Amino acid sequence: AMFIWKMQVLDYNYFWQKAENNRLREIKLIPQRGLIVDREGKILAKNRASFKLSYIRENVKDRKQSLTRVAQLLSLDKQQLINRLEKYNSLPAFMPIVIKDDLTMEEVAKIESHQIEFPELRLEMEPLRDYPYGSFASHVLGYLQEISLDELRSPEFSGYDVGDMIGKTGIEYQYERDLVGRKGLIIEVVDSLGRKTGEVVQRSPTPGNKVFLTLDFDLQAKAEELLQGREGAIVVLDARNGEILALASYPNFDLNKFIHRFSPQEWTSLIQDQSHPLENRAIRGLYSPGSIFKLVMALAGLDSGRITTRKTFLCTGTTLIYGHPFSCWYEPGHGVVNLISAIQHSCNIYFYNVGRLLGIQTIADYARRCGLGHLTGIDLPGEKAGLVPDPEWKKKNRHEPWYPGETISVAIGQGPLLVTPLQVACLTSLIARRGRKTAPHLLLQVEKRGGVIEKPNSLASLDNDLVSAEEIFEKIITGMWRSVNAGGTGQGARLEGYDICGKTGSTQVISRSTADKLGGQVKTHSWFTGFASRDNPRIVVTVIVEHGGMGGQTAAPIARELFELYRRKYD
Repeated sequence: AMFIWKMQVLDYNYFWQKAENNRLREIKLIPQRGLIVDREGKILAKNRASFKLSYIRENVKDRKQSLTRVAQLLSLDKQQLINRLEKYNSLPAFMPIVIKDDLTMEEVAKIESHQIEFPELRLEMEPLRDYPYGSFASHVLGYLQEISLDELRSPEFSGYDVGDMIGKTGIEYQYERDLVGRKGLIIEVVDSLGRKTGEVVQRSPTPGNKVFLTLDFDLQAKAEELLQGREGAIVVLDARNGEILALASYPNFDLNKFIHRFSPQEWTSLIQDQSHPLENRAIRGLYSPGSIFKLVMALAGLDSGRITTRKTFLCTGTTLIYGHPFSCWYEPGHGVVNLISAIQHSCNIYFYNVGRLLGIQTIADYARRCGLGHLTGIDLPGEKAGLVPDPEWKKKNRHEPWYPGETISVAIGQGPLLVTPLQVACLTSLIARRGRKTAPHLLLQVEKRGGVIEKPNSLASLDNDLVSAEEIFEKIITGMWRSVNAGGTGQGARLEGYDICGKTGSTQVISRSTADKLGGQVKTHSWFTGFASRDNPRIVVTVIVEHGGMGGQTAAPIARELFELYRRKYD
């Protein structure tokens, strides 16, 4: 009977509040955390019932003996138990400290049968987070961890208690306030033996809100499948409104391993993993853009009036600039090249010359106007801004002057220039929309109690659009269309009957001579970014595969599969 009573009453968290003559007992009722679902309502994060075991220091006469017995009862490491309790020494002794969570039914039965011998132990039910698809969208969803002592002391977390699980990364962190719900409360009047004699207050818990994401389950699953066994990232963006349909980073991690109050050893092994599975490469991975940056160069050249589409340069495979040889990726050379064919075939020589004409200050100015070197403002924590280098940056950070040869490297997306895959997706969207910016975001809507829907504040109202003549964008787009559809470097992304425009990139991770010495083991990073369709831009796909080799060979065919799935589903 005792066990059944506990099952009914302990559907929530309670702790003892020291009150006048110990006559009042406060019971906190833990709410269900809000669901996280995709754009079509498919559940990505839910809850399941579980038991946790807490230790109340106030009820202990001989702590050492008590801990020895508790460790034996539950086959726990005694030292870990001591460390756990010592962590909370500064808190009042009546507060229960969780010492084990997600107990098995065998463990629950064992504790029940020894309840009288262990007044210091309290068995409680709590809803535990459950991720039905394990590692699916792990970097987007994020995970929960136990609230820290510092957080408990901060006013931002008033209303939270010891042992509460809170969002630490991803959407779980970003929308913690929506997801957490509100605790219920019962204050009971008890006699000196702890028997209930009356009830003062009762408030039911309010479940958390349901958070709808812009993610499309099928596109996200496909993106993750295409990255399997590689290291890299994929962003699929709705060009019309900035909604993110897929944001994949690989390798990923199983979210269900994070539902427990972690031991430090488990943490260390994840953090030390050389493939960095916890890192969200889509918003935190910093890469050289390589030839993707030629899109910015083309825009800067045309908009500043330093070049026109009639301007040509001769590519013989190599050229001398400032007395130094610079080579094209295509050794035989592209011959006479204008802007459109330079984008189509990704000719280095053409863009070295554009770089020489523009100078680093103009290049840096346009790069920043295209959103590089700034945060995109996506609703996820931890985004990185990348780096747009210029003489001032170099002087401040490297205490050296800027050399003209460095401008030539930056002109083809090499040198200290660094971007995130999400920034590249936003740049692509900017070109697709002929200079109009969109704010990338993951929140579609929040469903509150009683079915009230709350949409995010007009995220798309971004100022500082690129006010350039539309025909400038049309020219760049023509080059991107030819890259995919007329035998250019992006032809691996071509889809019959679908006007995809795109640009490839391959970025040197180390110098070519070093790669040769290593027997060609170290391949370049492989980029592709593009949009469809040419005249009705709806979708942007950006792919980076680390050490994937040439962008046209690795990243472009991956993008093609995502365009194909999008067309099947939405067009």
